[in-house]
Amino acid sequence: MDYARSIFLGLDDPGTFDFNTMIRGSLFHGDPQGALLFYPEMLQRDVKPDNFTFPFVLKACSRLLALAEGLQIHGHAAKHGFQCDVFVQNSLINMYGKCGEVERSCRAFEQMGSCRTVASWSALTAAQTRMGLWGKCLELFAMMTREGLRADESSMVSALSSAKNLGAYDLGRSVHCSLLRSFTGLNIVVQTSLIDMYISCGCLEKGIAVFEMMSEKNTWTYSVVISGLAMHGEGERALRVFSDMLHRGHEPDEAIYVGVLSACSHAGLLDEGLRCFDRMRLEHRIPPSPQHYGCMIDLMARGGKLKEAYELIESMPAAQTEAAWRCLLSACKTHGDLELAERASRNLKELNARNSGDYINLSNLYAEAKRWSDAAMTRREMVDQGLVQTPGYSRVEVKGKMYTFVSQDKRHPQRREVYEMAYQMEWQLRLEGYTPDASQVLLDVEEEEKRRMVAAQSQKLAIAFALLNTSQGSPIRIITNLRMGKDCHTYTALVSTIFEREIMVRDRNRFHCFRHGVCTCGDHW
Repeated sequence: MDYARSIFLGLDDPGTFDFNTMIRGSLFHGDPQGALLFYPEMLQRDVKPDNFTFPFVLKACSRLLALAEGLQIHGHAAKHGFQCDVFVQNSLINMYGKCGEVERSCRAFEQMGSCRTVASWSALTAAQTRMGLWGKCLELFAMMTREGLRADESSMVSALSSAKNLGAYDLGRSVHCSLLRSFTGLNIVVQTSLIDMYISCGCLEKGIAVFEMMSEKNTWTYSVVISGLAMHGEGERALRVFSDMLHRGHEPDEAIYVGVLSACSHAGLLDEGLRCFDRMRLEHRIPPSPQHYGCMIDLMARGGKLKEAYELIESMPAAQTEAAWRCLLSACKTHGDLELAERASRNLKELNARNSGDYINLSNLYAEAKRWSDAAMTRREMVDQGLVQTPGYSRVEVKGKMYTFVSQDKRHPQRREVYEMAYQMEWQLRLEGYTPDASQVLLDVEEEEKRRMVAAQSQKLAIAFALLNTSQGSPIRIITNLRMGKDCHTYTALVSTIFEREIMVRDRNRFHCFRHGVCTCGDHW
């Protein structure tokens, strides 16, 4: 580029082609800022941009997330008569999507009318996936297929990512089938996305099968597999994959070690976790980040070593983080250490943390200790701070469609049948010795009303709905934004035995796979 630039500067009267070449070259060599600066110079010299100029300049804007400049260039493109040019419009969809302006991406897409290409659809699906609009992305992917267009690998990666985040296994599997029909060989990005989708939807072995068949693997692939095994509590397998990665000459990075330490934490492998932490620092010279410290604190705290976890937080070289104290507070709730929980809560307040979960965990600990006034005061303090508890939900896939339930849900068309099923399930479970745990309901209501509220938790309603609407013996897959509680864990384990179903629950931390009354977490979560 230095030689190219020196020749360009020697031109007396550079034309459109010369400017386009310099803009494209700057982009190719990772200098989007330099590419963008050529555009105003081009205008100052009265050189007219063409339909090749705008895609390159808009690409520079997308890499820089330069929305203001992108808007101006959009205006210039329209003034020069390129509002119907396919390449310019596709670049606009992509630029707005990467800048987080999905509505503008949609408008640019709609203005194309019948001129849309596969690249247009691909750019919009990528924009929606990036903004977490996973349902919209899958709807768009379905529309694209109905219009007879053959989806490219990029749009299929977006669809797989959306299916993964929604836990939509059937939809993800359909995309995999489309890939096999459309392409003779899949690149490493698509294969890694497939692994991620299967593992995140609870089908660990299918994801591992894709991984083992790959002829080429990169660090991202290993990171996805190690993190996936961690989520499923397969700590020893994750360590074996990590060892294989090192043996094959791949250099680990920060993300890999987050997955490795997380795997040790979920599986309770304290000694292995400590060794990996030391190896990261001493052998691979990776300075521990707050995420790494968080994993180690979680590992120690889950193992009951709350004092050691507290000392590690105090010894952190960087400023103590909310995540570290929050992790300790959560572990205190698991092990019932109220004194240390109060200390962690005080430190969170000193950091001006504003998370309703901190107050809820402490309040629940007070409730377990029968300190009702302290529990109520903690909840009241949360309300006074203007903090709102994130509503819990559970999502279940039935016949390729996702259904979402919240606690005490009365909106579902099958609500009568669902509540009747939940009622019957609970009575069958009681015959097996199950007793609902109503201690977490802090409302001033009768005990029977508390039990009724516990029976209508979102996860229980989702299981009831799935039992009503799926065939005998088929697995049930649930995603919830809550951490699995003891009552729900016991309840789901008994349901898996009585109704002879495999039930996979992805909570906000990990997977719980229940088979014949036994969970893969080994009651370690």
